[in-house]
Amino acid sequence: MSLTHAPGPLSGKPAPTNYALDGPKHKLLLTPLPRRVRAELGGETVIDTENAQLLHETGLPPRLYVPLADVRAGALSRTALTTHCPFKGDASYRTVTVGDGVAEDALWVYDEPLAPAAWLAGLAGVYLDRFDRWYDEDEEVTAFPDPYHRVDIRRTSRHVEVRARGELVATSDRALLLSETSLDNRFYLPREDVSAGLHGPTDTSSFCPYKGTASYWTLELADGTELADAAWSYEAPFAECSPIAGHVSFWGDDVEISVTTM
Repeated sequence: MSLTHAPGPLSGKPAPTNYALDGPKHKLLLTPLPRRVRAELGGETVIDTENAQLLHETGLPPRLYVPLADVRAGALSRTALTTHCPFKGDASYRTVTVGDGVAEDALWVYDEPLAPAAWLAGLAGVYLDRFDRWYDEDEEVTAFPDPYHRVDIRRTSRHVEVRARGELVATSDRALLLSETSLDNRFYLPREDVSAGLHGPTDTSSFCPYKGTASYWTLELADGTELADAAWSYEAPFAECSPIAGHVSFWGDDVEISVTTM
């Protein structure tokens, strides 16, 4: 969401520039997702396309759109739901049904998009979470990456200390700094540099389309207090983020991270 989230050029609060972008305050940009994208419902493939698109819209994360022609024939039924967007037009909705699988109002279509967004004709926006599985080529995912969003990982010799409720729980001079577009920097510490107990992983997990699936850990303090999900790790990160394997990062109201340049 780097283009549409501050300070991106299509956000409501772009970074300082020596140029001006003409056009409406609320901007739309459609870009191709140049890979094969598939969705499964009820154990069957219902979307299979090599022409998926990402719609970037001011203040919003990118949305996946797919050609209606690449949705399984006969699986769509139009519903009574409609919504209005002042920038794109009136949307009608489709339920996808195959066998025992039903994804209600899972697609929306601008049947007659407004002239400035006429290129949306023939495309359907998708609620990803209403399908059973998504594949980016042959990798199962729950979200699709924005090509304008990046992650950089750098070794750092800065001294990093992590305290939880005032107790020193980790310290490292060999952390990794993960810098991700539009997000605060995060420090990932080798697990051996964590002095407090780490238990888990817990039942919590999350998916990042840039890093992979995150596992969460309970942090045990010296007095036996346990802080659930106070740390996370990527046990099997995507190849481009492989350096953070075996490292943990920390967050939460009870956690304080201090960094000193030696």
